[in-house]
Amino acid sequence: MTPAVFAGADTHADTIHVAAIDGYGRDLGDGEFPTTPAGYRDALAFLASFGSVQVFGIEGTSSYGAGLAVVARTAGIAVREVIRPEATVRRMQGKSDLIDAYQAARAAMTGRAKTAPKAEDVEGLRALLSTRRSAAKARTAAMNQIHAQLITAPVEIRERYRKLSDKRLIDALAACRPGSRGGVVATVLLGLKMLAQRHRFLGQQIELLDDQLRGLVAAINLNLISARGIGPVTAAQLLLTAGGNPERLASETSFAALCGTAPVPASSGKTTRYRLSRGGDRHANSALHTIATVRMASDPRTREFVATQRAKNRSNPEILRILKRAIAREVFKLLQNPNALTGIADLRRIRREKNLPIRVVVEQLGTTLNHVSRIERGVAFDREFTQRYRTWLQAA
Repeated sequence: MTPAVFAGADTHADTIHVAAIDGYGRDLGDGEFPTTPAGYRDALAFLASFGSVQVFGIEGTSSYGAGLAVVARTAGIAVREVIRPEATVRRMQGKSDLIDAYQAARAAMTGRAKTAPKAEDVEGLRALLSTRRSAAKARTAAMNQIHAQLITAPVEIRERYRKLSDKRLIDALAACRPGSRGGVVATVLLGLKMLAQRHRFLGQQIELLDDQLRGLVAAINLNLISARGIGPVTAAQLLLTAGGNPERLASETSFAALCGTAPVPASSGKTTRYRLSRGGDRHANSALHTIATVRMASDPRTREFVATQRAKNRSNPEILRILKRAIAREVFKLLQNPNALTGIADLRRIRREKNLPIRVVVEQLGTTLNHVSRIERGVAFDREFTQRYRTWLQAA
């Protein structure tokens, strides 16, 4: 019978150090390998020489250990994310690649490392979302620079552009001709023109990234992006927070805590109240905040709920806390059922087969032509409207 082996790995940019132990925690051997496809294969072959690897604990499965984790999972080995040892353990036992590799193996054997690594498809979301976030910050910075420069610009420039809206300001500055002027006016206009062109270019990048995010999120969890108030950016962030693996979360309560929406008691004396949590993933918390504010502005049921809560003298922060907790509960259920929503590819075909003009759909369902068109083309997703639209088509 092949002996059971538990493995661990301490990962770095150029090397990985792997170690193997048996079921009794006894050291079997360790080795260092390069972070190359050949190095990963050699590392797995080295571990397999001791027996059948049951669980492989790897530090940094989303960073330096990502490549090793993929190769190990492809080989059919159960991979678990290992968190670096606590400071007290490191002070007592020391710190080295060898020690960390054996610690990772023991964490895999004892079950201390029980979290599955994040799915590969979610890493694409991470790359696009990070790029979009930096593009949005740079675009905001460009607009702030434009407004700041207009304050100190020559009177001729300031009076001409100061009253324009942001969109018209960008269009006007991007199309201006500094070469036709002279002196300081030409120099300042050139700087403003470059900033406006940068702002426009970053806006185009953001639109392209949004389209890419929308497609990726729809492929991973169409049900999530189809919920009211959830767009491609917020959906991508929530998928990243969940790690692409809803089974990583034990319950919707744990997901709420992960998003920083679990209510925290803030009572004193005769006053009983709760406040917003300041823990958890702040990006996920921001995504839930965005969804809540969108629904407060456009969702009739949410607006009715807000009015009811304000009648009870609840403040906006308290209402947002309740809303974000409820949205976290809804999102958790959507993460558990990624394919619950029926596809939309056949909606346009059914409408045309029944010879129904799109204006009739708009009139009957109380929506807009653009909304119906975007739903039919798969550019936008709206679970509630799609279900209502399908039911109406079937009855028409």
